[in-house]
Amino acid sequence: MVEVKLRKGESVERALKRLGKQVDREGVLKSARERRAYEKPSVKRQRRMKKAKFDAYLQAKRDKQWR
Repeated sequence: MVEVKLRKGESVERALKRLGKQVDREGVLKSARERRAYEKPSVKRQRRMKKAKFDAYLQAKRDKQWR
């Protein structure tokens, strides 16, 4: 569970911003959206393959840029 404690002299808005970043980092909303409805194994596999291709594309782009 994500938890953010207010620091001394910190505004509530700033703490909410930290909370949002922490929620993003841990993938809480993403996992909740994924579990919202049943996903067929074939669709899940397609989604994973699409993500893997995109990640490989980004990695190749980064490698090419730093050469």
